[in-house]
Amino acid sequence: MSNFAFNNPAFKQQDPRNVATYPGGPQAAAQGAQFGSAQHAGMDAAANAQLEGMYASPPAGAIETDRMTVEDTVWKTAGLFGILLVTAAIGWVWTLGGVGAPERDPYSSFAPSMLPWMIGALGGFVLAMVITFTSRKKVRPALIFAYAALEGLFVGGISAFFEVLWPGIVMQATLATVAVVGVTLALFASGKIRASAKMTKIVLIAMFGYMAFSLLNLVLMWTNVLPADQAFGMLSAPSPLFGIPWGAIIGVLVVFMAAYSLVLDFDQIQQGVRNGAPRQFGWMGAFGIMVTVVWLYVEILRIIAIVRGNN
Repeated sequence: MSNFAFNNPAFKQQDPRNVATYPGGPQAAAQGAQFGSAQHAGMDAAANAQLEGMYASPPAGAIETDRMTVEDTVWKTAGLFGILLVTAAIGWVWTLGGVGAPERDPYSSFAPSMLPWMIGALGGFVLAMVITFTSRKKVRPALIFAYAALEGLFVGGISAFFEVLWPGIVMQATLATVAVVGVTLALFASGKIRASAKMTKIVLIAMFGYMAFSLLNLVLMWTNVLPADQAFGMLSAPSPLFGIPWGAIIGVLVVFMAAYSLVLDFDQIQQGVRNGAPRQFGWMGAFGIMVTVVWLYVEILRIIAIVRGNN
C-alpha cells in the first residue's frame, strides 16, 4: 500500500463473513429466512408491510447507517481542502512579507520567510504520523483538520515563492493538478485503470527512493548548502537528456507515481465502503486523498519551474 493513510484494517480486503452488517443490509434476508417459518401469519403480513415501506423509502445514507460511503467521503475531502485554501492564503502573505511586486526585479529584492514552509512541512509530517498510528484505535477529525491547516501553510508558502520567481506558475500548476486528478478519477470510475499488485510494488519502491532524495534536498536547502533556486534540480543538469533537464524527467516520473497513488487511494476507499467501515473512517479517506493531491501539486509546480527556468 503506497499511502500510509490507508494502512488500517478498515481499508484492507476482508473475508466477506467478517464484514460488518447494517440495518436493511444483505443479512436481513438470511435472518428472515431463519425465523419466517416460526412466525404467525399476522406477523408475516406486518413484516411484509414493513418491507414494502423500506423499499419505498429513500436509500439509507451515511448518517442513517453510520457507515462509510463514497459520497460522505467526498464531502469530507471538500471540507479539508477548504481549510487548506484558507491557511494557504495565510502562508502566501506570510512568506512574501514586504517583498515588492515581481516586476521590481524579484531576484535582487526577494527575501522570503521560510517559516511557513518549515512549520507546515515539519508540523504536517508529525501530525500525519500521529494520525496514521492512532487511527487504528480511534479516528480524530480534529487532528486531520489541524493537518489540513498545516498543509495549507506549506502549500501557500511554496506557491508564493515560485510565483514571484515565475509569475503565473501557480495557476498553471493548479490547472494541471486538477486535470490529472480529474482524468485519473474518470478513468478509475469507468474501470479503465485498476491497481495491480506488481505495479504497486514497483511504485512503492520508487516512492521510497524519491522520498529519500527529497528529504536530502530539503536538508541541503534549509542549511544553505544548496541555494533555494537550485533545489530539486531546478537548474539545468550538466548533461541534459535530449535537451530536457534531468529534473523535469524525474518530475514526470514522480507525477506518474502520484497519479497511480490516487488510483490506489480510490481503490482503498471503495474497499472501506465494501467492508462496511464506520463512518468516521471517511475522514481517513479524505486525509489520504489530501496527502496525495498536495504531493502531486508540488511536483507539477517543480516541473513547470524547471522548464521555465531553462527557457
